[in-house]
Amino acid sequence: MHRNSKLQAIALGVLSACSFAAGYEVEFSDADYSRQVCSGMWASQSTFINVTFDESSSQGQVAMVIYEWKDVKYLGVDTSKTDDSLPKTYVCTTDAVRVGLCAYDNVGKFIFSSDDGTTANQTTFWTASVALNQTSGTSSESLENNSATPADNHTLPLRSREFYHILQQSSDPSPSGIVTYTQPIQYQVRKKGYYCVAILPVTVLNPTTRQVPTDVPYHPTYSGVILFRNTFDGQLPATDYPKVNFYLAMFFVYVIAGSVWAWLCYKHVTELLPIQYYLSSLVAFLVIEMVANWVYYRYLNAHGKTAASVVFLFVVAILDAGRNALSFFMLLVVSLGLSVVCESLGRTMLKCQILAGLHFVFGVLYAVGIVELELESTSALILLMFVIPLAFTLSGFMMWILYSLNGTMRQLSVRKQKYKLRMFKHLYYILLGTVVIIAVFFVISSVSFSDRLAEDYAAKSWQIRWWLLDGYLALLYFFTFWSIAYLWRPSENNRRLAMIMTSIHFNNVRLRERTTRSHLSTHGENLKRLRRITLFLKLAMKI
Repeated sequence: MHRNSKLQAIALGVLSACSFAAGYEVEFSDADYSRQVCSGMWASQSTFINVTFDESSSQGQVAMVIYEWKDVKYLGVDTSKTDDSLPKTYVCTTDAVRVGLCAYDNVGKFIFSSDDGTTANQTTFWTASVALNQTSGTSSESLENNSATPADNHTLPLRSREFYHILQQSSDPSPSGIVTYTQPIQYQVRKKGYYCVAILPVTVLNPTTRQVPTDVPYHPTYSGVILFRNTFDGQLPATDYPKVNFYLAMFFVYVIAGSVWAWLCYKHVTELLPIQYYLSSLVAFLVIEMVANWVYYRYLNAHGKTAASVVFLFVVAILDAGRNALSFFMLLVVSLGLSVVCESLGRTMLKCQILAGLHFVFGVLYAVGIVELELESTSALILLMFVIPLAFTLSGFMMWILYSLNGTMRQLSVRKQKYKLRMFKHLYYILLGTVVIIAVFFVISSVSFSDRLAEDYAAKSWQIRWWLLDGYLALLYFFTFWSIAYLWRPSENNRRLAMIMTSIHFNNVRLRERTTRSHLSTHGENLKRLRRITLFLKLAMKI
């Protein structure tokens, strides 16, 4: 029997250790400006929120509440029925009891107020008055009467299988009286949502120790960590975790598409054009960038924000700047007609490379500046020094691409090279469609972000924020890039078509040159004959 109890204790210890696995952690203290911490939660039967106080630096009494954002309307009570300018009263104090805002049994807790008859047990609302390490002068009658035994299942040590079962089946009812903190307070999450934890210090006076009128109330001090344990293992917040699977999926998709491209290049290796070598390099770079993004978020999920993660972030920013520079460079040389209209761009290629290099350097500086600089405290001049150079190179790329694309299409139209003209028209439609999609999504994003200062913005957008910031741009780039690559895909007719069209152009030029020379020659012979006749007439008149 004794052996079985030991085995049960060991099993419970392992189970308890597993339940406190890594999750998204947020530190808190009494010095924080905001006394509330919120995060999205992907719920299951094993998800929970843990609130851990640092017992070495925490003492006094605090009011604590945990709730899902849709129940925020039940938090607090109107201070005045006639004066709307007065803020709500959120914590039940003796003054609040005196004016009838709450009951005396709820002193030290957050106030639950419902006008539609909903009870606290029908919501996600959980509140408690928590007593931390006590010192002389901070005790009260209520604390003395309740500190001997904890008031609820959230603070009892995990000592028996019976209690563990109760904890798992509990609907998190709010405890009565004052709860003495002995171990992390666990709140079970069974529904997906945006959950908040609010902690406020509660000043407690003991009449027996306050002897002099100059004595002041004791202000509680506390610090600790809130852990949001989601359905996934790791330290990323719920709003960012979808990026891990997203970039992994994008990596596999790029590998599959890149493998098809590599097979086409191998199949038509003797027919490859210079532009297709450039495109192959960009395909390999994109695969590397996708795997780098995936590894970065995996590392961040496993280890949290560390010095290594900051270095990793710089690497990802450099790869992103390189991707943008290479993409604009590729689009520019395609618009100039490389390998399709002309075999080489000459010195124009050097100008394109210089512009791409500048765009890459300014893109890296911009990415580093966004990471390192604090937008709220940095002067506008410093921010513009990072933004303006990148804006200039980006504008230069866009103007040059549009000018070159229109010029190439006009040149092909004059030459009546219909097949090539059709290719560049398709390129034009792809770019036009991309611009339209970006404009539409820009309007949608602007409408969404215009409410970013609203109190409920984070609660409404936490599930789709990653999509607005990363997802749709990555997918749009993928479809745009591979649509353009499909037009310039390797085939057995690419080089032959380029040479035939070039030869036709050269033959037309030579034919025009020969015709011009023939006309000039005929015109010269006529002039000679006219001069001879004129000279003959002059001699005849003299005779």
